This record gives sequence, C-alpha cells and structure tokens, in this order.
Amino acid sequence: MNLRHNALFLILLLGIIYTPLAQAERIKDIASIEGVRANQLVGYGLVVGLDKSGDSSTSSPTSKQSLSSMLKRFGLTLSPTDLQQLKAKNIATVAVQAELPAFAKPGMAIDVTVSSIGDAKSLRGGSLLMTPLKGADGEVYAIAQGNLVVGGMTASGKDGSSVTVNNPSAGRISNGALVERTVPTSFSDSDTLVFNLNRADFTTANRMAEAINKLLGANTAKPIDATSVRVNAPSDLGQKVMFASVIENVTLDMDEAPARVIVNSRTGTVVVSNKVRVSPAAVSHGSLVVTIDENVNVSQPNPLSNGTTTTTPQSSVKAKEEKNRMFAFRPGVALDDLVNAVNQVGAAPSDLVAILEALKTAGALHAELIII
Repeated sequence: MNLRHNALFLILLLGIIYTPLAQAERIKDIASIEGVRANQLVGYGLVVGLDKSGDSSTSSPTSKQSLSSMLKRFGLTLSPTDLQQLKAKNIATVAVQAELPAFAKPGMAIDVTVSSIGDAKSLRGGSLLMTPLKGADGEVYAIAQGNLVVGGMTASGKDGSSVTVNNPSAGRISNGALVERTVPTSFSDSDTLVFNLNRADFTTANRMAEAINKLLGANTAKPIDATSVRVNAPSDLGQKVMFASVIENVTLDMDEAPARVIVNSRTGTVVVSNKVRVSPAAVSHGSLVVTIDENVNVSQPNPLSNGTTTTTPQSSVKAKEEKNRMFAFRPGVALDDLVNAVNQVGAAPSDLVAILEALKTAGALHAELIII
C-alpha cells in the first residue's frame, strides 16, 4: 500500500516539475473529460411586484391561469367570473433557465436567467416566485426564487413617445436556484478516463497521447480517434481526482488548423488561415462603373404662337472601367504574399471574394473556401 502511495506521489511530483513548452497548450484548455458536463434546466414561473408593467389581461391570458393555479395551491379558488374580471398588471409569466454544473450537489446555489414570455413591458423590480427547474428527462433538479436584477429600462410619455435602454424584459438572479438532485456521471464507473478534444484533429490527438505517455509511462494513453484519447486511471476515486489533475496540466503543441478561407458575404469579412497556398496564377480584376443622369428640358413657345409648354427628357449615360493592374502569384505563395498582392491592387473585400472564388474555380487556391 505504501508503494502505491509513493508511486502516486512520484506522478504528482513529475506533474509539478514538468516544464511547459513554448506556446504549448494545457490539455485542460483544449479537451474535456467524457461524462463531465453541464446540464440545461428550464422552468415556467411568475414574476410579481411589478409597477403596472406586467402582462396585459387581453394579450396574455396565461398570466390569469397561472395566478389562478397558484392561488388554488394556497386554498383560494376564483370563480370563472372573478377570473374573467381579474386585471393584475403587476405579474408576468416568465421562462426560467439555468445551467446545472457537473458534480453539483443538493444545496448548492446556481444562477438563473428569467425572460418574459408574455407582453410585459419590464421586469424591473419584480420577484420570481418559487419555480421548479426541470431537465430533459422531466425531473426537477433545482428550485428557483428571488429578486430580479434587470439591466434594461423603459420610459414613456402620455403622448405615446417612449425610450428603451437595453432589454428590460429579461433579468438574472445570482445564486437564485438551489440544487435539489445530483446528476449521476460516469467519472467513477470505470478505471479509465477519456479526454475529448474541443476540435477534432488526428495530429493533436496523437500528440496528446505521446505527451501523456512521456510523463506517465508507455501505454498509459491511447488515441481512439481524431477526438478522443483513453487514459488508464486508478480505480480509487481520491487517486483518480489527483490523477485527472495531473493529466489536465500536461502541455503539448497543437497542430495548425487546416487551410481555410472563411468569407462573410454580409459584412465583407475575410479570414485566411496560415496554411493557405496558391499555385502559379495571374489575376486581373477590374470593375465597370455605369452612371446615368436624367435631365428635363422645358420648351416654352412664343406668347402669340398659341403653342403649349412641353418638357423633353434628356439622358446622359457614361461608362467607366477601372484599369487595375494584373498581378501574378509565384509557386507556393503564402498568406503574406497573397495579402500584399491584393493590397497593391487596392481590391475591396467584395473584390477579394471574387478573386478567391475565381482562384478556387481555376484550381489555384489550395484551401477550403467557406462562405457564411
């Protein structure tokens, strides 16, 4: 038993003295442990205490039904007539959402976001009543309640004019929900840990396994595919936590992203990765500008000629084509050369998109062209 603890201490010591490489990334920053994840929660509730800025009774009948259901739980039943005449503009129906962290235990507090689902003008000054938050399986995992913090505001005058700052129909409650149930994870179910890369890459997965094996010994880690690396881990939970901490702090050099050119056609933004190459090609790009002017001429007859005044249109059409110079790409042109060549011609972002599409069609652009 002492030998086992000594071996574990040696592993931790190696993790502490392990010197990171230049521009290296920690496994913690580029990968996550399989099964260790957050879960989304959602609920439906009521916000009360609003200053006549809640849901209207005509456009949002759900607020009446929700209020009636809440009153029934406290032993107060409204007749259909009373419910029809109810006008409570100080309440609003809302959707409540939260993220349940991994390993969250009962009694822990988490933040919640509250958003209006009716026609409430503002949630400022309101309080959320006790709202159960459910997961995708329909089970209740947290209970939310508390006073809202709303960053937006709205103000209006009697003449109908109004001004709105940010969004007053949504707010947050810090630590506004208490966890009621634990979500089981697969962290303690096996004697292995699987690390999943945030971006799938065969080279990075192989380098991750090599870095772990270099630190902890051969055959400790094995790449499964372009995303996952399986690592042998202790079966004892306490030792597994310390072991995962050591693995998370192992550093490695990530492989560069594939050659891609991303173009946003709406904003004209063009992003070119470092691995983009261009084969020998000559490019000439010019734009044709057509200008049409419409003028109206007035014909005024002599006073004694019994004629009428008439108007005659006169159009002037001019066409001008910019004389841009042709530029050539040498074999194996890199990113800097591509940018410099286009800048010398003075091409706009829209012109650069046309040039890249033409190069891709001609087979001279050795990269994936993605237009979003």
